[in-house]
Amino acid sequence: MIFSKNHQAYIFDMDGLLIDSEPLWRRAEISVLHAVGIPLTDEMCKETMGSRLDEMVAYWHARFPWTGKSQEKIGMEILDQVTALISNEGQPMPGVVEVLDLLVEQNKSLALASSSPCELIEAVLDRLDIKHAFPVVCSAVNEKLGKPDPGVYLTAASKLGIDPNRCVAFEDSPAGVASAKAAGMSVVAVSQETRKEKLFQAELVVDSLEELVPLLRNQEL
Repeated sequence: MIFSKNHQAYIFDMDGLLIDSEPLWRRAEISVLHAVGIPLTDEMCKETMGSRLDEMVAYWHARFPWTGKSQEKIGMEILDQVTALISNEGQPMPGVVEVLDLLVEQNKSLALASSSPCELIEAVLDRLDIKHAFPVVCSAVNEKLGKPDPGVYLTAASKLGIDPNRCVAFEDSPAGVASAKAAGMSVVAVSQETRKEKLFQAELVVDSLEELVPLLRNQEL
């Protein structure tokens, strides 16, 4: 076993982990915020990766206060754009189908714990045709705070009826890793970027979910 604990549940983040949505998020954020004068770039967008939508909008408003549109209105415009992009262009990340099919075949307890609003989660599950894999779906929108607060992961574990210490979380952002660790979970971080050094809290860091298929097949994770 890679981890010392006897794991009973597997909880997945969504954006950037299951679906290649981070570029689509950046396109939507840049488009909407440029319209109110915010000089947002791809690199700047990474500063709020893993954050809840309202917290991301508040972050940029604090740095570049704008007038004319409320933060709520800006958030809705970003959500509308990214939902449309995902519905039309969204693609699964490498290894997603194989990992989920394997865990479903093994009758593992699965949950989704995302920072995204519920309507976007539904769009992703429909686009990738993976709704059947997740009997429990949780959005950080329904928590007092978003990631790195552990709320959404604790809620997911509670709905599964499994102690957080018996759960493995799969994440791709530093905020997400911190959230799952704060909930008491073991964490697998999936990242191909140089931010790997910021994911050091995770027990395992891999480039792709594809790397996990043999480990899961052999009950090593």
